[in-house]
Amino acid sequence: MRTKLILATLALLTATCAALGLFSHVAMSRYLTGVLDDGLERAAGRAGFRPGAAAGDNQGEGQPAPGRAGTDNGAGPRGNGSEYGQRPGSLTAHFEDGSLRRSTLVLEDGIAVPVSGPDLELLAEVDPDRGPEHIDLSGGRYRVDAFVSPAGPADGVLVTGLSTAQRDSTLASLDLTMVVLSLAGLLVTGVAGTVIIRRSLRPLDQLAAVATSVSKLPLASGEVEIPVRVPAAAARPGSEVGTVGLALNGMIDHVTNALRARQASEMKVRQFVADASHELRTPLTSIRGYAELVLLSEQVSPPGRSALERVDSESKRMSALVEDLLLLARLDEGQRGERADVDLTELIVEAVSDAQVSAPEYGWTLMLPDEPVVVSAVESELRQVLINLLSNAHKHTAPATRVEIGLQAGAAWTTLTVTDDGQGIDPDFIDSLFSRFSKADSARTGNTGSTGLGLAIVSALVTVNGGTIEVESKPGRTRFTVVLPLAGAVAV
Repeated sequence: MRTKLILATLALLTATCAALGLFSHVAMSRYLTGVLDDGLERAAGRAGFRPGAAAGDNQGEGQPAPGRAGTDNGAGPRGNGSEYGQRPGSLTAHFEDGSLRRSTLVLEDGIAVPVSGPDLELLAEVDPDRGPEHIDLSGGRYRVDAFVSPAGPADGVLVTGLSTAQRDSTLASLDLTMVVLSLAGLLVTGVAGTVIIRRSLRPLDQLAAVATSVSKLPLASGEVEIPVRVPAAAARPGSEVGTVGLALNGMIDHVTNALRARQASEMKVRQFVADASHELRTPLTSIRGYAELVLLSEQVSPPGRSALERVDSESKRMSALVEDLLLLARLDEGQRGERADVDLTELIVEAVSDAQVSAPEYGWTLMLPDEPVVVSAVESELRQVLINLLSNAHKHTAPATRVEIGLQAGAAWTTLTVTDDGQGIDPDFIDSLFSRFSKADSARTGNTGSTGLGLAIVSALVTVNGGTIEVESKPGRTRFTVVLPLAGAVAV
């Protein structure tokens, strides 16, 4: 915007200077040309022709005006132009019946000489009815006019001319002056305008800095406070920038209040979930215990046994859900174990061994480096990440699916991948895959009644350990990629 304002200002100033220069040039040219035309009439009068005089008022054909010497053959003796009353740069040519009677050209040094033959041919063509005009002679450009003798056309025609050199020099000086002044004005305006516009728009930089700071704040979740505001100097009413600053501060205040309300609501929900989970653990444990006791110690009918086994199965499933909710509640409250150096390679081997026992119909493949990979994390949390990822791989794919677990170590980060060749994940579900209670069992086979918390727990555990998790999926290939900081590296 600064550049556009400066360029617009300079463009307007350039147009103004050009218009003033053109007007000045035209006005001065007309004025100086008028002076030349007046000089032509006076020169004709000094040469014995008085424009507008009646017949008989002239001094007679071939008679010089007072104080003027003349010749009757146009090639008279050279003399000082002042003898003829004409100024330097003027010329006269008297024609009778198309023949030259006399001619005079006053040079710049005051010497009067006859007009050259080629110039006389051009002067002879000057028409008295056309009025003053410009012609180019051997000595330069002249303003000429023809005057008929007051005694009549038979008495001859006098052509007078004045050099336009002085007028042209004056116009050139005027043009040069206008150009220099315009360029100087443009330069001064450009520099001063840049300074003024920058100072005037400086508050916009403060507004942009505030908006940028707000855009970089993690506002998606958690307890959020927006500490930045537009400074008071840039948020004063009465100016456009100040009005925008006030509006931006009002918007930030509104967003802050909305975030506080959202955080309070989330905390209430989380507290309710945590309290409910704690309260449910004991009765669920009792239900499971009594169901197992009856199944082991009592003789019940087959329908009764089936019902008890169903109660036991559902109580186990609900217990798992409660444990997942408690885990997420603890993470939300920041209740975690101590971070330490963990051998990720060993954890992967143990997790895959357990998965081979629980799902032997799947093909499990390990792609591990020769050297141990040590990361900085909470061991129990990483173990839970591996268990959930491997469980997700075999619960939501068909038997005989091949699952490959890979590990690669870089300079400061290590990359863990879990890849299967199952049916893939519905593309519409990818964006909400790591959300809580998100289910898409229809996208992959083997619906086991998932609670939708497994991958949400994985994402939360990876994040609190300074890592990231991504997923890419298409039919025949689904890959989860977990990046974690190595031991000694700074987690971001």
